[in-house]
Amino acid sequence: MTSPRIRLWDLPTRIFHWGLVLCIAGAVISGQIGGGLIEWHGRIGLAVVGLIVFRLVWGIVGSTYARFLHFFPTPGNIKAYLRGDWQGEGHNPLGALAVFGLLALVAIQAVTGLFSNDDIAFVGPLFDLVGRDLSNRLTGIHHLASNILIGLVVLHIAAVMFYLHARKQNLVKPMITGWKEGHGKSASGGGAVALVVALVLAVGAVYGASGAWLPEPPPPPPTAETPSW
Repeated sequence: MTSPRIRLWDLPTRIFHWGLVLCIAGAVISGQIGGGLIEWHGRIGLAVVGLIVFRLVWGIVGSTYARFLHFFPTPGNIKAYLRGDWQGEGHNPLGALAVFGLLALVAIQAVTGLFSNDDIAFVGPLFDLVGRDLSNRLTGIHHLASNILIGLVVLHIAAVMFYLHARKQNLVKPMITGWKEGHGKSASGGGAVALVVALVLAVGAVYGASGAWLPEPPPPPPTAETPSW
């Protein structure tokens, strides 16, 4: 006999999750190494913009457990969880705090990176909109937030390992398969129309963040010819 199970995470949520994992890893590695990889760092940043916008939209129009209203961490359910009285599927209240924190921090990283510079050869695609002074300040925020983000990711991984070993709850498997063992109500909603809307808005955000719509900079003035005499 097969064990009862519920549909927990829809495919778009899972693709977003693992896509963001890969992008954060790639951004950290390329940012630390620098050099020729800094161009890839910028491309990854654009991908993150698309992922974040997609998740924000999907948090409104996606399936049950992906919707922000379903797992928004109120003081009441946080207290209930700490007392051991909380029951539900998907993100628990503390996990929800981590989700919103990660989304906010990654969004800050992506947005500040669009205007940043490395004082050598790289400038973000929207650098010309803010100028050097503001870009330098945003670059400082970008570097500071990257350290906080790494710490939060480590804390997130530690929490997943804690649930696996201490509470015998495998949080990774449902994010891979989409299914969770046990009784409950399967997720619903988040159909094809919602997916198309989220994808269109995400692609539009990437286009806007890429700076492709900005006018081409004027060509440099011609160099004066040195007289032969």
